[in-house]
Amino acid sequence: MTSLEIPQIYRFHLFACLQGRPPEHPRGSCGQVGAQELYEYLNARLEQLGNAEIGLTATGCLGFCSAGPLMLVYPEGIWYIPRTRDDIDEIIKSHLSGGLPVERMIIVPRL
Repeated sequence: MTSLEIPQIYRFHLFACLQGRPPEHPRGSCGQVGAQELYEYLNARLEQLGNAEIGLTATGCLGFCSAGPLMLVYPEGIWYIPRTRDDIDEIIKSHLSGGLPVERMIIVPRL
C-alpha cells in the first residue's frame, strides 16, 4: 500500500445530516424536518443488525438544506431523502443488505 491508498474500513459508510437552524431561517435544515429521530432509529437498527461493515457518521450541513433530511451512502456516493422509519428500513433491506439502491428516495444534489 502506498501512502496515497486508504484501506476501506466499511463496506458502506453512511453520513446523516443533523444540522439544526432556527425555524425562521430561509435555508431550512435537516434538523427541522426530523433528522435526529431518523438518525437515532437508523443507529438502533444498525446496532440490531450487528454489522461492523456499516459505518454511520452524524454530520452538519451537507449543502442543500431544503431537501432534507439527507443521508449520503458511500462508496457509491448516493444521496437519499428518507422521510420515515419505513424509508430507513427500506434502505437497509434493499441497498445495504441487498445491494440495490432505492431509486424513489435518491436525490441529485443541486447547490
